[in-house]
Amino acid sequence: MTTLEFFGAYIFYYPIIMSLIWMIGGIYYHFRYERNQSEYPALTAHPLMSVLIPARNEAPNIRETVEAVLVSAYPNYEVIVINDASTDETESILRQLVAEHPQVRLLNLTVNQGKAAALNYGFLMSKGEIIVTVDADCMLDARALHWMAWHFINFPRVGALTGNPRVRNRTTLLAQIQTAEYASVIGLIKRTQRVLGKVLTVSGVIAAWRRQALLDVGLWSNDMITDDIDMTWKMEKRFWDVRYETKAIGWMLVPETLWGLWRQRCRWAQGGVEVIRRHRNVWSDWRQRRIWPLYIDYVLSIIWAHIFLVCMLFWSYGQLSGDWFFIAQLGNPVALWNGSIIAVVCMLQFAVSLLVDNKYDKRLWLTYFWVIWYPVIYWIFNAMTVLVATPRGLTKKFGKAAIWASPDRGLRAVTQDAKQK
Repeated sequence: MTTLEFFGAYIFYYPIIMSLIWMIGGIYYHFRYERNQSEYPALTAHPLMSVLIPARNEAPNIRETVEAVLVSAYPNYEVIVINDASTDETESILRQLVAEHPQVRLLNLTVNQGKAAALNYGFLMSKGEIIVTVDADCMLDARALHWMAWHFINFPRVGALTGNPRVRNRTTLLAQIQTAEYASVIGLIKRTQRVLGKVLTVSGVIAAWRRQALLDVGLWSNDMITDDIDMTWKMEKRFWDVRYETKAIGWMLVPETLWGLWRQRCRWAQGGVEVIRRHRNVWSDWRQRRIWPLYIDYVLSIIWAHIFLVCMLFWSYGQLSGDWFFIAQLGNPVALWNGSIIAVVCMLQFAVSLLVDNKYDKRLWLTYFWVIWYPVIYWIFNAMTVLVATPRGLTKKFGKAAIWASPDRGLRAVTQDAKQK
């Protein structure tokens, strides 16, 4: 086998093998944990939960986010909104909310210090045993706090829990593809990681943390571009149990422009590289051996993205120049029979996600058509973001605060569907 043939086989078989693993893990998780869940778990206590909402320039979204928390079925909570030097109407809206609702408190920062710093300041104001972090565009389901509390009350080693983010703006092709992605890729990955006992990405959209665990790992690192992934690894390295709860649902907004999506995925890709750089010391500690397979998968996915783009360039050159050497050596992962097989696997994977996610999102099947575009559009797009972001992650100097700007929240043509669920 030549090098080019090996590359062609790698970019073809790696996603198929990982897809099969995710489907098996998702189905097992569904029958093991989800299938017979009740609407509400029985709670023996109601510890105070502190909901932290960091926000910067979120005037169009912040009111509905806070008000969604205020109609929670859980009886004992406080809401702390951290305004990170917003330059729009966010502060005035928050002051109105504070005047209207006694459970809401406001912390105003005069200088943009980043999401992690905002969360750390909010933590210092909080009083709860359980800290819930919610993005400023996320509308919590009324049952979310209830299900989160159940894990922390009944399992003392649970240090963190990631919720189930669902897309609520579905007005464009990009949003439809992301809806399918969160169900058929991200949701199945989290289920599989939970089965393996090592959830390595707690979603920043909706998450919960034990106060003691946060203090144990030193709170959020303000020099990491993806503070949520970094915090998850810190928890795992300190042997806290990190879990995934599908009924802790948060309805979020996703980017609906290519530029907004590009910025988001570059940030995710760079953050992943930063995390494996900072936490490479897991290889020197035998006790961390359960993290090793997932660390390897992280690295393999980065390598795959680079090889995928190189092979696409060679294949495109072969097509344009008529040089059949490259075409014969590589095939094409998104065309001909290779692409057909991958498309079938993608459809099968989404069918599995429909099986396990349908009860949370009754309209999920409407996005089934769009999943066919995932390998065609998203593979190329995401591989390009990895190519751009990897050097940034490898060369970044740690210690400098990672400040933020509010991301693309879609076109704001949001229907009432999510609010009615």
